[in-house]
Amino acid sequence: MGVTDEQIQALTFYRHSKLFNDKEKAVLLHAERMTRGAAAMREGSLEELAKHFTPEQIVELTLMVCAANFTNRFNDALQAEPDLG
Repeated sequence: MGVTDEQIQALTFYRHSKLFNDKEKAVLLHAERMTRGAAAMREGSLEELAKHFTPEQIVELTLMVCAANFTNRFNDALQAEPDLG
């Protein structure tokens, strides 16, 4: 399991791509909305996620997106280069 090179290349157009299933598209849309402006989340924006995940899983997913966004903003602010090991 994992993400294929083809999926990575198709991320920009994930909504219309057949490389992602409905569950994956719901996750990507949630992450995109949170990244672009979580304060502006529309009512009902969690409904698509709720078709695929329990409330507990949605909380965990949201926490992971928040952690990734925090890390990116922190590193960007310090102009830190990632250690790719």
